[in-house]
Amino acid sequence: MSFSSLTSCNGSSIGWSSSSLFVQLGFLSNDRNEIRIRSKRKFCQNIFPRACFHGSSSDPLIVKAARGDPVSRPPAWMMRQAGRYMAVYRKLAEKHPSFRERSETTDLIVEISLQPWKAFHPDGVIIFSDILTPLPAFGVPFDIEEVRGPVIQSPICSEEGLKALHPIDLEKLHFVGESLKILRQEVGEQAAVLGFVGAPWTIATYIVEGGTTRTYTTIKSMCHTAPHVLRALLSHLTQAISDYIIFQVESGAQCIQIFDSWGGQLPPDMWVLWSKPYIQEIVDAVRKKCPQTPLVLYINGNGGLLERMKGTGVDVIGLDWTVDMADGRRRLGSEISIQGNVDPAYLFSPLPALTDEIQRVVKCAGQRGHILNLGHGVLVGTPEEAVAHFFDVARSMKYDTHRGDHVEEEFKLVA
Repeated sequence: MSFSSLTSCNGSSIGWSSSSLFVQLGFLSNDRNEIRIRSKRKFCQNIFPRACFHGSSSDPLIVKAARGDPVSRPPAWMMRQAGRYMAVYRKLAEKHPSFRERSETTDLIVEISLQPWKAFHPDGVIIFSDILTPLPAFGVPFDIEEVRGPVIQSPICSEEGLKALHPIDLEKLHFVGESLKILRQEVGEQAAVLGFVGAPWTIATYIVEGGTTRTYTTIKSMCHTAPHVLRALLSHLTQAISDYIIFQVESGAQCIQIFDSWGGQLPPDMWVLWSKPYIQEIVDAVRKKCPQTPLVLYINGNGGLLERMKGTGVDVIGLDWTVDMADGRRRLGSEISIQGNVDPAYLFSPLPALTDEIQRVVKCAGQRGHILNLGHGVLVGTPEEAVAHFFDVARSMKYDTHRGDHVEEEFKLVA
């Protein structure tokens, strides 16, 4: 099968007409924004053929599991699987000390993305990038300082600040598209190539606060003091992120993870007001262009949001390690896939303890619709042999397909 035949999109991106600018920026209402996807399956039945969620038998395991299709074992990858815990990465970073250079140079992106693939052979190869990477492409320049991390010199807290925003210029993100195409060629059908984006609320926290924060007081206050400005910013981000996802899929990404990393900093009722609707808009837009591309939603600290996350229409919900897998599966049901959720600290434990935890998580998740992952990213200092063991255990598992589809499926380990 050729690369072009695997592309899920129709080659066009979401348009942005000047007549709709104020709608996109949130100053005018748009009744169509009230029409949401309540269920991916209902949407698929009503808009697309039901087969749109059942791809080729040659699809990667992660794509199959995301859709809820039968798989022989749990596919596995790790958030932050490329990074500082790997000696080869640290060596490369010594030669290229700028994170912006490493994450915005095609050759370096590809090399870093493939480092864990060559070492551990996970079932997913995620592009080495950052959720802030697209910001300059729609009018928000930023720097990354060694101690402070990302810094935005001109935070947006007023209508005046909104004037700097413009539609996303995907040409400025050519290195992302080029890297995804190369990764598809390098990985072939042996694993899924994964793309990712930040959710509007999470991206907005950086833009409003001017960088990282521990309190989120400025943006949380803005919900009450300047809600029209915040809505306009979130609407702009929603349009840009939707276009960016479609661009990634057209470039070769087979699955997209949406990181609402700081959504868990909101009380549940506030998340429903200030994050969920914009994620729903993204899901709607991507579904129309890329109906076969699974979407994963991850929120750090999402124990109080699981049922609300399900209402966004995504295919997969990522659980952090503070949610018991059995409880998460019970709360979410079997109609949606789940991802996670081994505590990253287990990778510092004796390997038999890590094996036991992986087996427990897999058993609690059930044999349909589970992508094995950590409950957060790989920690700095994680032993590489523990990462290798994680993937070895995942590959050794085989589901017992004769038992039916239950929450706690029996599986057997093979030597």
